[in-house]
Formats: sequence, structure tokens, C-alpha cells
Amino acid sequence: MKKVFHSKYKKEALKIDGFIETFESSGEPIKDARNKLKLFQLNTEVVNIKSFKIPNLINQIIYKYIRKGKAQRSFEYANTLIDMGVHTPMPIAYYEFSSTFLFKKSFYVSAQLKCDLTYRELIRDFNYPNHEQILREFTRFTFQLHEKGIHFLDHSPGNTLIKSNANHYDFYLVDLNRMKFGPMSFETRIGNFSRLTKERALVEVMSDEYAKCIGKDYPSVFKLMWQSVEDFQNKSQRKKRLKRLFKFAK
Repeated sequence: MKKVFHSKYKKEALKIDGFIETFESSGEPIKDARNKLKLFQLNTEVVNIKSFKIPNLINQIIYKYIRKGKAQRSFEYANTLIDMGVHTPMPIAYYEFSSTFLFKKSFYVSAQLKCDLTYRELIRDFNYPNHEQILREFTRFTFQLHEKGIHFLDHSPGNTLIKSNANHYDFYLVDLNRMKFGPMSFETRIGNFSRLTKERALVEVMSDEYAKCIGKDYPSVFKLMWQSVEDFQNKSQRKKRLKRLFKFAK
């Protein structure tokens, strides 16, 4: 077993070890489609523990010898984001379990953040209070990520937590294991919006705000953003059709 703690939480190592050891039988579950998420009480605060499922055989080899695992990347990227002035729930620790030759389970531990909404609410409810203000502030937040050279590859509806703060909103990134850092081209920047929504009205607002931020004309930004959205949607539909055909063939 490998475990790494943030310096602020090293004194809580034994308690967190206990959470990991009893993960399957304790804690408060949170709904998640792919991985197990549970909440645990650590003194006066609540911590969020994400259990990544055992990867397929190829990735067990890759994560053992070639590439960092998801929990380690989540922990390290969280620390990097905080150092760069970007909000994310406080990283606490990560754990990795391996056999002699293969990578197995891993866990990422972070502080639980109470949020008011995620981007997903903006898609579901166009009448959400301050809908356009939140959408424009979110777009400016994304622009600032790009300016800092942060390419959040999982920039999707559930992966930005939003908190109301007086007369504006704060944005916190979660699900951090897929990120790149470095200068981004205009096309890459706009393509980063492709996974967020297929609602044209929302794309129009985001295009308008991003055009103002980057100093380009609205039509060129909208054309590229909408094309990126359509390309992503078409790709997703093709994947779904292939999955259905595969299940039918079985």
C-alpha cells in the first residue's frame, strides 16, 4: 500500500487509514455512476472519499509502471490548482494498493464541499435564479483557466461545483484526474466547451461572453463552439449505437 497525505492532515493519518480499511462497510454513500463515493466524519469536518474501481488489465500494468494512477493525479492536480489560485475541494490524501506486478484499487480523499448548484442545473432549469449571470461568470472562470494554461479535459456538467458568494459566484473543479497544463490554442480553448451542453441558447451566451474575454468577434467564436458541440454529440451517439450493437451481438 502507498499513501500520501497533505501536510495539514498527516496527524489524522490513523483515522483516515480506518476509513479506508472499513470503506465497504461504513460511511455515507453518495450516488455516482462509475465510482464509489462516501462521506466520513473527521473530527469537526466531513471528508469525501472516492474509491476508483480496479482498472482493466492493460491499465493495471500502465498504472503500475508507466503512468500515475487516477487517485494520485487527482491529489497532485488539486494541489497544483490551489497553487495557481483555482478553487477545488481541499486535497487530503490518496491511497494506492498493488500486487507484485499489477496496480489494483485506489482512493482519493478530499474535503467535502457544500455547493449551491452545478452547471447541470443551468441545463435543466432555464429559469434558475440569476441563470444568465451564473453562465457568464462560469464562462469567465473557464477563460481564466485557459489563460493560466489549465486544460480541464473533463469539463462537463457535473464537474464544476458552484457556490453563491454575496453578489457573485465561486466555481470549484472536481473529478480532476484528467488535466493538461500549458498554452492552449484558440481551437482547443473553444473545444473545451463541447461537453457542457447541447442547448443552443446556452452556447450562444457562452460564445458571447468568451468573445468579449478573448477579444474576438462573436460569430467566429459561436461558429467554432457550436461545431465543437455538434461534433461531440455526434461522437457520443456513435458510441451509444456501437454499444447497443455489441450488446445485441452478445
